[in-house]
Amino acid sequence: MIKVILIDDEPLARSISREYLQAHADIEIVQECNDGFEGVKAIAQHKPDLIFLDIQMPKINGFEMLELLDQPPSVIFTTAFDEYAMKAFESHAIDYLLKPFSKERFDKALQKWSQQRGNTTEEKTSQQVLLTEEVRQPEERNRIVVKEGGNIRIIPVHEIQYLEAYDDYVKIFTQKEMFLKKKTMSFYEQNLDAAQFVRVHRSYMIHLGQLTRIEPLEKDSHIALLKSGAKIPLSKSGYTKLKSVLGL
Repeated sequence: MIKVILIDDEPLARSISREYLQAHADIEIVQECNDGFEGVKAIAQHKPDLIFLDIQMPKINGFEMLELLDQPPSVIFTTAFDEYAMKAFESHAIDYLLKPFSKERFDKALQKWSQQRGNTTEEKTSQQVLLTEEVRQPEERNRIVVKEGGNIRIIPVHEIQYLEAYDDYVKIFTQKEMFLKKKTMSFYEQNLDAAQFVRVHRSYMIHLGQLTRIEPLEKDSHIALLKSGAKIPLSKSGYTKLKSVLGL
């Protein structure tokens, strides 16, 4: 039996998917969720084969929810995005349903997933690539969502002091706490506001609002001092970039 979870804040959209799935005897809906918070817990509990996931939801959106999962299940997106924005999905062979969708289109998406199901490597790779694409919601540039045990935390970017590379993760430092996110420094360099965040070293990115001064260290090296007292090393290129951004 194929286990499915419906994650959508619109009851009508879930009811339509539920109705269409009734024609598939080999599929069982194990849970319906109103938002991404519920979705993360339901996926951990049921380990579904497939989820139908809305993108635009309250609390956290569909992309942010997927980022919190260590092993995301197969996904068919349900969305109100327009056709132009959805071209990125098509290019990575992950299917989507543009609301309002017909039963014929719904069944076609299921068939496409079924054909891809055997190739898990290709499917996971396409999902990972999709999550780095610029088909993202505006709120994602103003916050970072992280998972702490069974809790989900939303960090406004204005509270971030600096970021530090840590193996396959990035450490995110605020005034009082440190969080881990399975992303790369390059990802945040591309997605955080360049007017606020500057990558000053291969392993460090600072929030300009937290900078108090730049000091020489030894020979031609320098460090950035932050309001918290943190001392951030500057590479030669990072020092040059920081001076340029500050107009020095």
